[in-house]
Amino acid sequence: MKWLLLGILVGLLLGFPSLLAVVAAVVGWVVDKPVVVAFLLGLGTRSQLSRRWAK
Repeated sequence: MKWLLLGILVGLLLGFPSLLAVVAAVVGWVVDKPVVVAFLLGLGTRSQLSRRWAK
């Protein structure tokens, strides 16, 4: 699923080069907010930990 989403994003960036500025602005905004970064890292860690505990 993540590869499909990544492919869609890359396809849109190749089709519409001006979207790169928008994506860069959004990534910059997210990285600038420590609470958002901590939340996203927590989501990623939680999914990884739940997979390990399920084994």
